[in-house]
Amino acid sequence: MSLFFNKRHGNIDLNPEEILLDAGGGGIVERPLSFWAFGLVIIAVVFSGFVVLGRLASISVFSDGSWERIAEANSGKEVDIRAPRGIIYDRFQKPLLENVPAFRAELNLSELYKNFKTKEERHAFLVRLSEVARLELTILEEVINTNQGRYSKVTVPGFLDKSQVIAIHEFNSPVALIASDYKRHYIYNDALSHILGYVGLVNANDLKNFDYLEINDEVGRAGLELAYDKKLRGEDGKSITVRNAKGSVIDTLRDVPPVGGSALTTTIDIEFQEYFKERLEDELRVLGRTAGVGLAMNPGTGEVLAMVSLPSFNNNVFGNDNATVRRLLSDKGRPLFNRVVSGVYTPGSAIKPLVALAALKENLVDPLKTVFSSGYIELPNPYNPDKPSRFVDWKAHGLVNMYSAIARSSNVYFYTIGGGFGDIAGLGIEKMKKYWEMFGYGRKTGIDLPYEAEGFLPFPEEKEKRTGQMWRIGDTYNISIGQGDFLTTPIQLLAQISALANGGMLYEPYVVKRNDHPLAVRDFSLWKNDIEEVRKGMRETVEKPYGTAFLLSSLPFDISGKTGSSQIANNTKTNAFFVGYAPSDNPVLAILILVEDAREGSLNTIPIARDVFEWYYYKRM
Repeated sequence: MSLFFNKRHGNIDLNPEEILLDAGGGGIVERPLSFWAFGLVIIAVVFSGFVVLGRLASISVFSDGSWERIAEANSGKEVDIRAPRGIIYDRFQKPLLENVPAFRAELNLSELYKNFKTKEERHAFLVRLSEVARLELTILEEVINTNQGRYSKVTVPGFLDKSQVIAIHEFNSPVALIASDYKRHYIYNDALSHILGYVGLVNANDLKNFDYLEINDEVGRAGLELAYDKKLRGEDGKSITVRNAKGSVIDTLRDVPPVGGSALTTTIDIEFQEYFKERLEDELRVLGRTAGVGLAMNPGTGEVLAMVSLPSFNNNVFGNDNATVRRLLSDKGRPLFNRVVSGVYTPGSAIKPLVALAALKENLVDPLKTVFSSGYIELPNPYNPDKPSRFVDWKAHGLVNMYSAIARSSNVYFYTIGGGFGDIAGLGIEKMKKYWEMFGYGRKTGIDLPYEAEGFLPFPEEKEKRTGQMWRIGDTYNISIGQGDFLTTPIQLLAQISALANGGMLYEPYVVKRNDHPLAVRDFSLWKNDIEEVRKGMRETVEKPYGTAFLLSSLPFDISGKTGSSQIANNTKTNAFFVGYAPSDNPVLAILILVEDAREGSLNTIPIARDVFEWYYYKRM
């Protein structure tokens, strides 16, 4: 087909073939292409091919990696989107912590090993990064060594401040990355540290023991954060984006949003918790002491209302202040140690109500049976008849029955019903151990907090095996008043006192609210008559002028309780206890107070108990 370029009204019409007309002859001349023309075309095509192949080789072999990074930026990359952990609330739905958006540093190990071939080069790079971004070199190296080539990207422990984020951004290395995350902020600082705990990045042991964890996961390390880690952690999301060479997102291939962790509602009353902690701290400060325990429960359910372990710590420092964390770990006062569930103590006279109940159940005595306390009892010493063995009371009480013996805390009375003296045979170590075990001593209570201790119940065979010495009557006497080798945790002791307070139900203590009914470990309600006799003695402890907790009688409601002092460190120090509940007839509050290394024995606990009961009466009852 011909193509015409027309020009009318004076314009010339030309046929394309006319372009090839010979200027002289006017006819059409057709000439074939020469061999050299075809050769030049072939040479040009081959040369262009070599240029393209050479450029591709340069990009893939000889470049510094920038082209690969541009190509990777254009491709789809999967990015984890952190899921926020669940919020923890007090019993009135007040949040106890919050999730704050934050940044972490990540190391792209693929880029590290690609760009720095030798160990020396990698070390030099990490030194520069640590100096520029103020990251601890030892931590960077530890993260890499722990990984051992299993993951291409690892998170550096700790969060970044604004200046560190800017520094890493300006450092402009494909190895050092900035990742979005959430930081736990504990609203009440050190008031709830032992209850809530704290979180941290996984370590090698975590990855070995728990197959659901990955290298960059955050896990609970203590308290509820650890006990309920799976429930709180949620599920991370995933996002695959496509970017151009400039790094701009041009498409999203897949987007799976994160699912936040489940919330927890605790049994803790945060206002009561704060008051209890401040009151205990104030008294310890006056006494020149630093260690103690404050514990409050609902005796009718096992709910923990307040739990204070001193000294405490600010759990916000974890992940933010490594120097402070190291000081906490080396502190001789052991602030990270939860004394309520992990501390073991000789209970002293606080155990006497249970010894009295055992004597009633074994028909050893009736409540009105009297024992005379001259301030001590003496037993013949077969090894030295001129020096009888003497077991002292803390004072001479005269004639005491079960009620007044509990109220006065008479050692002689409990020596007698525990180990026997005169016409009373005594329970003996085997029967006492049986009742201790029935009320939960020597085993964990099951409270939903980690690292709970079991305590220790002594018995003759164990002592002989451990020390090579036989069990003597003096050992039984000491155990009868809560001394010797008998060890209990504060949570065990208050759970047992709560069972007496409510009429015989031994409940499992708990911190996170349950949908079902409280868990009754043992039911002693058929013992209610004997339990009531013991409760009378605990009531006299407060009501009678000779009671060791008489200072509580001025409060406008009935309180029952028991004091206790236990000698430790070869009788050079005394730990002071108070356990009690209110109102006496229908209790809704049971408390325990412990002052370590008290100056005046159980007298140091009564002012704290009075103020705590009073606060709860006016604020909650």
